[in-house]
Amino acid sequence: MVKEINTPGDKVSAIILAGGSGKRMQSQIPKQYLILGDHPILYYSLKAFDNSSVDEIILVVNENDREYLREKLLNIYTFKKPIRLAAGGEERYLSVNNGLQVCKESDYVLIHDGARPFISVETIEEIIKNTKEYKACAIGVPVKDTIKIVDANGTIKETPDRSKVWAIQTPQAFQVPLIIHAYELLLADLIQETGGGPLAVTDDTMVLECTINYPVKIIMGSYSNIKITTPEDIRVGEALLKGIK
Repeated sequence: MVKEINTPGDKVSAIILAGGSGKRMQSQIPKQYLILGDHPILYYSLKAFDNSSVDEIILVVNENDREYLREKLLNIYTFKKPIRLAAGGEERYLSVNNGLQVCKESDYVLIHDGARPFISVETIEEIIKNTKEYKACAIGVPVKDTIKIVDANGTIKETPDRSKVWAIQTPQAFQVPLIIHAYELLLADLIQETGGGPLAVTDDTMVLECTINYPVKIIMGSYSNIKITTPEDIRVGEALLKGIK
């Protein structure tokens, strides 16, 4: 049973996923360490959470990248909040689960992709506030384009109502016992159904959908909160930085 949390002074942790590779970026350097403007991509989301009201930051990184992380980021920049490290997993949901094990004693957790450098402190505070009321929240934006559902042959099958379609971003935030319970169920199903093979789980709200079907509140995000994945995204990010300055 998930405990009810309504007391002031709750502990809020932020998990930042920084275990990605540079494959789609066509880079030997993991994308989160590529320079955007004057700093590594990961620096910007770290700085936003450091300036927010979260109590601690948990960086999920690949074991082989830890020394690189310290050399290129943690030993160069100063952060006020405690930063703890967790091991990255083979799949995103395994990385998140490793991060959750580090913050089991927290009351709320925000889970963010380190490749989204334009998250604002204001949005972080808004999702924290709403998560204390709804227990599960995600930020997103209404899609601007018409969306088509296609089959395996690339043939259009249907057109969903655009007014009901949102592009989901991070951070996504949860009451800690709630999301840990959902992940426990997910990983139990993983072992039972696939023998430990990968699941097609791409974000944390999907974990709730797949397990306990808990309702997730959507909070308006920003169209500038892009995820940097390809070289084209770097160019867009540079343009956004110039607009912010």
